[in-house]
Amino acid sequence: MTNLIGKLETSFLKPILPAFFFFAGVTYDSLTLSRIDRPLDNLILLLYLAILGVLVILTGRFQLGLIPSTSDHTSWNALSLVHRAQPHLAKGLQFLLGGLFSAYAIFYSQSTSFSSTAVFFGIIVALLIGNEFLQTRYSSVKILVSLYALVTLSFFTFFLPVLTGWMNSIVFVIGVLITGMIVWKIVHLTLQGLPNVSLHSVFSISSPAFLLLILCTVLYFLNWIPPIPLSLKFGGIYHQIEKHQDQYTLTYEKGPWYDIWKESNDRVRIDTPVYCFSSVFAPITLQTTIYHHWQWRPFNEANSFITTDRIPLAITGGRETGYRVYTTKQRVQSGEWRVNVETEDGRILGRMAFVAEENVSTNSKMTTITR
Repeated sequence: MTNLIGKLETSFLKPILPAFFFFAGVTYDSLTLSRIDRPLDNLILLLYLAILGVLVILTGRFQLGLIPSTSDHTSWNALSLVHRAQPHLAKGLQFLLGGLFSAYAIFYSQSTSFSSTAVFFGIIVALLIGNEFLQTRYSSVKILVSLYALVTLSFFTFFLPVLTGWMNSIVFVIGVLITGMIVWKIVHLTLQGLPNVSLHSVFSISSPAFLLLILCTVLYFLNWIPPIPLSLKFGGIYHQIEKHQDQYTLTYEKGPWYDIWKESNDRVRIDTPVYCFSSVFAPITLQTTIYHHWQWRPFNEANSFITTDRIPLAITGGRETGYRVYTTKQRVQSGEWRVNVETEDGRILGRMAFVAEENVSTNSKMTTITR
């Protein structure tokens, strides 16, 4: 009977435990990774990348037979330690890749909107989930080098703006070039000692990684990569905005009793001013310009939205809940409206949508929140 219960527990827990540890790990990262510009978090990610690079090299050299065998498993020299670690390399790779993809999923989700930038974020999430099932594929050096290129570029995409205080295409391209050089060095170290190593041999292994870097560069210039390290902390449409000392008072139409999450307007009258408020987080070193991009489309028309205004707003970083700015329009035309909070190159941080009508019921009471 005891054996039967043990078998039942094993058959029940075996498929559940990996999922439990996966979600527990992501939850832990969500609670501990507080700010994208926190030095300790970035140092930990750098340490993960460094150790991961070493494991990629060791895995490749074992696969190619470039690490001498040893019959002495009792000593503690470097060669013996490497052989002791060999059975655990795949688990180490899985742990480090999972930790990096988990951190990136959290950081990138804060900058992703429901637009084209969700594509790259979806790739990160897919690899985070797929990492749980890819352990048997980690014997392929090409796959490992390609994954290493992706996690390294994903890191430099936000780390370089945090480090330099600049956020533009030049900084991104520099990150691509640094990643390419690191990948080339890792492949070269992996093949070191192999007879007749040629440029073609190095390129053969690294070419999938370089193609992936080219693809990411294309996605960046298509504005499909989230504008990390910026993130929209809060935004909405309001009837009135007033500043009292260091607080903004935002006035909006109170929703029905069951709409407890309503904190801004979703409809306005065409003859009243309309305010758009946003709070954008930026690293403490970063000073940049965001835009409130006002767009309009008439009712019952399938045409694209028409730009009415694209207003630049200079912001500085450091405030935990984001740098607060707002724009206003005195009168709006009847129809559907949306305000995109964008970076200078057009990548969307967030969007606030509302409709403008001539006759809007004023039965609902006004209420306020402070930000």
